[in-house]
Amino acid sequence: MHEIKEFTFPSSTGHNTIYARRCEPEGAPRGIVQIAHGIAEHIGRYEGFMEFLADNGFIAVGNDHLGHGKSVSDPEEYGFFDEKDGWSRVVDDMKALHDMIAGEYPELPYIFFGHSMGSFLTRTYIIKYPDDPALAVICGTGHQPIMQVAAGLAASEAAVKMYGPRKVGEKLNNIAFGEYNKSYDDVRTEYDWLSRDPGIVDGYIADPMCGFIPKVSLLRDMMRGLMFITDANNIAKMNKDMPVLFIAGWADPVGEYGKGVKRAFETFCSAGMQHVHIKLYPGARHELLNELNKEEVMDDIMRWINGKLQDKEQG
Repeated sequence: MHEIKEFTFPSSTGHNTIYARRCEPEGAPRGIVQIAHGIAEHIGRYEGFMEFLADNGFIAVGNDHLGHGKSVSDPEEYGFFDEKDGWSRVVDDMKALHDMIAGEYPELPYIFFGHSMGSFLTRTYIIKYPDDPALAVICGTGHQPIMQVAAGLAASEAAVKMYGPRKVGEKLNNIAFGEYNKSYDDVRTEYDWLSRDPGIVDGYIADPMCGFIPKVSLLRDMMRGLMFITDANNIAKMNKDMPVLFIAGWADPVGEYGKGVKRAFETFCSAGMQHVHIKLYPGARHELLNELNKEEVMDDIMRWINGKLQDKEQG
């Protein structure tokens, strides 16, 4: 077992403190992997993956985003980023963590791993900071049509205007996530779409830092983020030589059962990205790192990372 070190740093908001974790290998590190978690969860749920990365020689780091996990000092702040520009503030916090760790090891390759909402944040990051990461792994992502995202943005902006930014977005949350179980037989809980492993689902439900309903402003901020990453002009700003791996489950409703993931993959290819790869896992649902075949998934991630780093060394 590797030691998980906890630390904090000031948020870009100027009035929040961000909680973070890091896990280091026993020997000299070969690289750094920064993890961006999903909505209504926290970085503590990635401990097994962080230990796996450390076992393979990588420093693993990640933070609880604004309004999530231990970056929350007041329970009323769960599911709330900031009064305005919340999406940018979260990406800025990711940048601060990157600069902190990369500054310690400037010679090491830096890799981003983003899951679900974290995949959208990572896609935002590699548009804004194309020269930072050597590689990016995009997990459990989607790519909704621009008009659908625009409709979601209009609805969430109207809710913020009507109720204020800290209103719990129950109605919007139901619209966004309420249909995710509809394709499964013998549904046991409202979170069965996360994983086929009932222990994972039950653990998520029992975790007081998971499953909260986001505030209307967070949903607005996320819609703004989705608008940003689906804009072809922004996609074109990515580093064309950076290898990117898309992974998702065929039974993941967030990626529209593979369709949305393929659309994201195709937009990267159309933008001239030279090294884009995709793998979809039969039967797997949303949380690949918590699925029944999680060992296969992690081994595939490591095999891909090792191969791409070797290509860079030889190139």
